[in-house]
Amino acid sequence: MNKKRDFLRTIVENDLKSGKYKEIITRFPPEPNGFPHIGHAKSIALNFGIAKEFHGRCNLRMDDTNPTTEDTKYVEAIKDAVKWLGFEWDGDVRYTSDYFHKLYEYAIELIKMGKAYVDSLNEEEMREYRGTVTTPGKRSKYAQRSIEENLDLFERMKRGEFRDGEHVLRAKIDMSAANMKMRDPLLYRIRHAHHFRAGDEWAVYPMYDFAHPLSDYIEGVTHSICTLEFENNRELYDWVLDTLELKPPRPYQHEFARLNINYTVMSKRKLLELVNGGYVNGWDDPRLPTIAGYKRRGYTPESILNFCESIGVAKANSVVDVAQLEFAIRDDLNKKAPRVMCVEDPLKITIENFEGEEEIEASYYPADVAKEGSRKMPFGKEIYIDWADFEENPPKGYYRLTPTQPVRLKHAYIIKYQDAIRDENGKIVEIIAHYYPDSKSGNDTSGIKVKSAIQWVEAHHAKRVELRLYDRLFKVENPRGIEDLNPDSLKIIKDALVEPAVIEDRVSKRFQFERMGYFYADPVDYDDAHPVFNKIVSLKDSWNKKQQKQKPKEQPKQKQNPQKEGKVTPMTKEQEALFKHYTQDLKLGNEVANTIARDQALASFFEKALQCSSSVTTLANLIANEVAKELKEKSIEELFFDPSYVAELARLIDEEIISTKIAKEVFEEMAKSGKSPTEIVEERGLKQISDPEEILPIVKKVIQDNPENVKKYKDGNQKLFGFFIGQVLKATNGKANPKVVNHLVTQMLNS
Repeated sequence: MNKKRDFLRTIVENDLKSGKYKEIITRFPPEPNGFPHIGHAKSIALNFGIAKEFHGRCNLRMDDTNPTTEDTKYVEAIKDAVKWLGFEWDGDVRYTSDYFHKLYEYAIELIKMGKAYVDSLNEEEMREYRGTVTTPGKRSKYAQRSIEENLDLFERMKRGEFRDGEHVLRAKIDMSAANMKMRDPLLYRIRHAHHFRAGDEWAVYPMYDFAHPLSDYIEGVTHSICTLEFENNRELYDWVLDTLELKPPRPYQHEFARLNINYTVMSKRKLLELVNGGYVNGWDDPRLPTIAGYKRRGYTPESILNFCESIGVAKANSVVDVAQLEFAIRDDLNKKAPRVMCVEDPLKITIENFEGEEEIEASYYPADVAKEGSRKMPFGKEIYIDWADFEENPPKGYYRLTPTQPVRLKHAYIIKYQDAIRDENGKIVEIIAHYYPDSKSGNDTSGIKVKSAIQWVEAHHAKRVELRLYDRLFKVENPRGIEDLNPDSLKIIKDALVEPAVIEDRVSKRFQFERMGYFYADPVDYDDAHPVFNKIVSLKDSWNKKQQKQKPKEQPKQKQNPQKEGKVTPMTKEQEALFKHYTQDLKLGNEVANTIARDQALASFFEKALQCSSSVTTLANLIANEVAKELKEKSIEELFFDPSYVAELARLIDEEIISTKIAKEVFEEMAKSGKSPTEIVEERGLKQISDPEEILPIVKKVIQDNPENVKKYKDGNQKLFGFFIGQVLKATNGKANPKVVNHLVTQMLNS
């Protein structure tokens, strides 16, 4: 990992110098409920890298506190990922479940200290008592239970005498705390589920915020390194350790920015949906961002670690361009991979003036790669080139083989077109060519100038292989889910041909197929009878070029006729009556009322929508703006939605389930697909974020990233308040509840 002194390494270095710790111990503590992905790779590299750099130790601990989602197959995947990246954990793999008895004892100690109690509120009551970011919470009446009653109930919870959710164990801290994590947080909950290691011994399981700091302490961890979403949890982390008055030294939590990459999803829920829904072929599908996927695709551990080093360690979340990861593997393989020739779409060439067979010595590596090695390539009368390297009617700038243009066969001779053999439909099936004996590469005395060299294979010795051409799994930069999948993310070529040395000499598992990209022998499906190669990455970043080609050309703008001033057409009596009803009875604004009243189709649509909605103003705005646009091009009969759908959309806005910005996106999809607004919101995960705990770290980041604007604001430039609001909304893709954002930004700027 990066040996520069990032902020985490500076903390570690200072702690050693001050004598706070004699030895550095870190840990990598994933929950075994999914395969680790590239984001975990960054955490692995950071935790193990720091331990190694400072001559310390790093533990591998499975945070197995949720028996309903965890499995041994995920444990094995995590262990394999750490080993593949080149790291070794200290001692045996550890499990939080190893400490269940000790954690239970710590919980008993908190109860005896009067710092924890068994609560019996139901989930709805607990949510209500919690309060909001602007109002303090209310402590449960069950907090008055005696220590003896709490100890008895907690023991009976452990024995399994109560149903799931009937009781919980909570810390007794402060129901009016600004940090809502500190409002009597849950420490234990009841789960009647089989644990993959502990079996059925336990009916209660510790919450992450209780198990995490204590597991760190039990293991002697010094630096508990987490991603930024746990920043608000730090106060609770400290409370647990300090309240129990544990013997020092104790661990401290430090946060860094998690890794986000465009054209990628890393949510375990979304990855599970892709795997379980059959959209990919398992957790090691080479299109997935899982470490198993990258490993099977052909990425090297060095390329992943170099990528992690190149993005650094930051305190603020950001999105990294996937092209940076692709550059890392190209850069690594450029120095390692043997160069060989492959023909993806074979076109037969018969060289009429060549007889017999010849072996051509060809290096595996170009002159600028400091590696040695070569192979013998058979050359004969019949060869194959790629169809892309021949054009009967070439466009301007085409430099490969044509009826009038010779071309060099790489490492071999120059050939020229003589004739073509065609099938009954007139399609070319074979080229007759002539070669120049004095044009051999390295000894060319022919004096013939050619503009390109193409790959080829000898017809009788070439090996048939399957190529799997992988591309980005999603077609958009910020994918929401399966609706954004790239339909062209996998193309399979069944009958490609490679030179025999690729299969027979086995000098590597990774090759550069010249002019095509880097390829890897698939570790699962490859066998001698059916060789399979996965495309790791192209030789250049072709994605952006492809996207530019797919964009429709802009049509020249039509000249607008200057608008002539004139009188507004007067309303009919029916329209005036509607306008009066809308403005006086329904309290609509004049502009919206005018738009709907003057259009009979809109007015009819509005009346039907009103029958299933009480969101009058929101409904009218949607109809006057969004529905009106649709009706400019379609009749009501041609719409994919009806008035009830627009009424439903208005309700979602008024109940603050979605924002007005997201509503526009939902409407567009509704108009296109005919799906209901609720269905679209659920599918795409568009619900508005109203939880202050989720929004607060983003607000903090925005303020932290803009110190100059904070200073200007505090010096009196109040207009900058809107800037901070906009940055938070941008960071959440418009999902954050503006009211909550407004309150939190005000609170942070004035603190």
